[in-house]
Amino acid sequence: MRFTLKRILFAVILTLLLFACNNASKEQVTGQLPRSIPEAEGVDSKGIIEFLKAAEMGPHEFHSFMFLRHGKVIAEGWWSPYASDLKHTLYSTSKSFTSTAVGFAVTEKRLTVNDKVISFFPEYLPDTVSRFLADMEVKDLLTMSAGQVPDPTTIIPANDTNWVKAFLARPVVNDPGTKFLYNSMATYMLSAIVQKVTGEKVIDYLTPRLFEPLGISGMDWETDPMGINTGGWGLRLKTEDMARFGQLYLQKGKWNGEQILPEEWVTEATTFKIDQAPGVPDSIRNNSEWMQGYCYQFWRCRHNAFRGDGAYGQYIIVMPEKDAVIAITCETPDMQGEINLLWEYLLPALKDEPLPDDNASNETLKKMLAALAVKLPAEGIDSQLETEISGKTYIIDPNDRHLKSLSLSFEEETCQVKMEVNAENYDFNFGSKDWIKGMTTRPGPNLLLSAKGHFAGIPPVQTAGIYRWRDEKSLELTLRYIESPHTELITCRFDGDKISIDTRYSFMPSVDFPDLTGVVTK
Repeated sequence: MRFTLKRILFAVILTLLLFACNNASKEQVTGQLPRSIPEAEGVDSKGIIEFLKAAEMGPHEFHSFMFLRHGKVIAEGWWSPYASDLKHTLYSTSKSFTSTAVGFAVTEKRLTVNDKVISFFPEYLPDTVSRFLADMEVKDLLTMSAGQVPDPTTIIPANDTNWVKAFLARPVVNDPGTKFLYNSMATYMLSAIVQKVTGEKVIDYLTPRLFEPLGISGMDWETDPMGINTGGWGLRLKTEDMARFGQLYLQKGKWNGEQILPEEWVTEATTFKIDQAPGVPDSIRNNSEWMQGYCYQFWRCRHNAFRGDGAYGQYIIVMPEKDAVIAITCETPDMQGEINLLWEYLLPALKDEPLPDDNASNETLKKMLAALAVKLPAEGIDSQLETEISGKTYIIDPNDRHLKSLSLSFEEETCQVKMEVNAENYDFNFGSKDWIKGMTTRPGPNLLLSAKGHFAGIPPVQTAGIYRWRDEKSLELTLRYIESPHTELITCRFDGDKISIDTRYSFMPSVDFPDLTGVVTK
């Protein structure tokens, strides 16, 4: 009897332990990353506080920030109207995910890094295959040493519908593998190769292998006109998803006790492969994040770190020696300056042992993180013109931006704007005191806006709008595309029945598009 009771008790305890472990495992995969406080993980809260202060004072418009130590989130924040549940355009940080897809394909023996690029696309080869094109290998695409000059990224997407054929037709000037030249179309070719050997788009191929094991969902990725993921750009993820990816690489491909990506590939993909600028003096090299060496679609950093890197400051920074990961979304004209803030304030805050509790600093940090917000436009004036133009529609003169009409209505501190572009109608709401969020299918500002099929594969995007009257006759509309780094500033000037519309993009503040003009309908 006593033996039976012991067996029953042991079985109950074992069942409870298994249940607890299963729940913990499930939470790590499908729920949030574990949370902790900085001092418990050996990080000084004061360093994070100083980082946030410096971020507010600098030229960098931060959108989100997540700091992991020992696999736990110790600080996280979103600058309103950006939010934790929103995806964000990663730009070239997408490349690190494409590299990971190649890693899975290599592991599954679907290809090798020594395979010749032309072997995958015999149907798209030019009439004459040069020696250098014939020599180009997958690893040359991975290391940005395809040999093409100039980089065809601004040429092919804007002019061709078959990007693979166009890439193979470009001159290969240098012996592949010998000279670094950043080439986003080379990454696109990696995506095309993965799709060719697996029969799946990269995003679909990665879903059961990477995204689902890491608990990442809701991601999307742009495609080219032939339905191939763009590879070198176009992936959108949430900030915590970015952090998970960085943590996977920090853990050498292991997640929740399972080796989902071989450690050998992680090491191969994140170690020095090619010098971006041979011969540059150390005085310059030692101060640049872009001269530490390039890997397989990852960059080496100072302080023996590595990163995924996207235009205007989208970063996943992995610091193996410090057991730390930092994920950031941002819009900045100075990407080096953005990283310098991490080295100046966050790196020194990382200690080797847990620190004594610092409740006062922790409370200060929590309040700062909760109050993060991008700066609102300066307060405007009250314009009597608001009543006069409300409800009117302006027919716009023919223009290369295809804006046909614009109408404005004002009600309860909200400006409702309707645009007709080509044959599509778009509605936006702008608040007078704070952002009003919305959703649109209208393409927003983007570096690759001219690419054929741009935004294919992307659902309607989130926006936030606010308006102000700069003077009695000038209405300023600020439209943030809050799943991207960018903002559109539209200024409407009214003169009797006439309207003049000035448009500027946040990442091109000095570029002044030609004004559009129009007249109110009678």
